[in-house]
Formats: sequence, C-alpha cells, structure tokens
Amino acid sequence: MENTNINWIAMSDSAIVNKIGAFIKNERLSRNKTQAQLATAAGINKWTISQIENGEAITLLSLIQILRALDVLPLLDIFSRKQEISPIELAKKEQNKRKRARNTDNNNPKKSDW
Repeated sequence: MENTNINWIAMSDSAIVNKIGAFIKNERLSRNKTQAQLATAAGINKWTISQIENGEAITLLSLIQILRALDVLPLLDIFSRKQEISPIELAKKEQNKRKRARNTDNNNPKKSDW
C-alpha cells in the first residue's frame, strides 16, 4: 500500500510539480487515454500534457483544463471554505431577525378607525 502522508511543506516547488505530473499521468493511464486524446479533450497542445507529466511547469489554466478533461475537477473543492459562524454570532443574528413587516407607504398613511 502506498504512503499517502506526503509532507508537502518539506517538498520543493519542482518536487510538487513532479508529483502533480505523476498524478495526471496516472489518471490518464487509468482512463486508458493517450496524451493526444487528453490534449484534445482538454483543448490544449499534446506538448503541454507531455510537459506536466515530465515534471515541468505549466499554466494554472492548462492544469484546470487537464483536470476537467480527466473529470477530477472536484479535487479543487479543497480551495473552498465554508463560512463557519460561532453559536454566539448565530444567536445574535437570530435575535436581530425581522419579526414583523411595517407599512412603508408614507404618502398614503392608513387612518385608524379609532
């Protein structure tokens, strides 16, 4: 079984690029696609696929196109953070929530029947 605990902080930038390239190559091969097929699906050059798989840097836009073509774009979910609200803030918001509507038509105020 492969070690999945990678110390990303200790890795150099080029080592991280190598790791990403290896991931892309592994995903491409597991889907039985050639570099040319993946490049066509991603709308990029075959050379770009070869470049990232060999551990060379590519643009972020190209990486996104490749991830989309491999159908692994949900990997980027890690970049979205849910806004967590504390119980105290939630209680304050609940307390300030409107409980009634008010007539804002000041030009024609309703006369009371009293």
